[in-house]
Amino acid sequence: MTGWAAQGVALGAGSLLLTAVLLVWRAGTRNAALLLGVQGASLALLVLTLGVHHHDAELVGVALLVLAVKAALVPWAVGTTASHVGTPPPARLSPAVALVATTLLTTLGFWVSRPVVSASGPGAGAVPVGFALVLIGFMVMLTRRDALAQLVGFVVVDNGIATVAFLAAGGVPLVVELGVSVDVVLVVLILRVLVRRIEHVFGSTDLALLEELSDR
Repeated sequence: MTGWAAQGVALGAGSLLLTAVLLVWRAGTRNAALLLGVQGASLALLVLTLGVHHHDAELVGVALLVLAVKAALVPWAVGTTASHVGTPPPARLSPAVALVATTLLTTLGFWVSRPVVSASGPGAGAVPVGFALVLIGFMVMLTRRDALAQLVGFVVVDNGIATVAFLAAGGVPLVVELGVSVDVVLVVLILRVLVRRIEHVFGSTDLALLEELSDR
């Protein structure tokens, strides 16, 4: 991989990991839409770099699709939902503990992805970032009591899976990415409706309220 392509992949992967860390550190959901937008744009940059490097017009088209869906449509859905809900409940982990857990999960992601990195082609050195994103996204879903934070965690997990797919496989066909993007958008929109419905019925998006209903 040429110098400029390696720099593009490194920039995209670094931005993906940085936005994931900021999503954990900034426990509120008000800035989540902006950070998810930057994360989606970083993923699009990574895919565009691969497409230009391999002279693959279809992969360039995939990058534009990723930009439209993950950097625009999904953050818009999260942002409009956040503007209609109240103050989110506190996270189960303090910001300091969450950052330590994020560091450990990132280290774990780099360790478990070593076989994939050694067996993949150019650009695979950034594959551990995708694994780290998946683990961080699951941590967000497990440690946040806010229903909207569950949606944010799901998007981070999806971005991590997409990162691994693009880097380890050298790209994803446009038709496949189109189908995956449609599925992701549908899931995000459905979760968006559910979050607003929970807020309307209970006056809060605290999932602990749903646990109390199940106990009854």
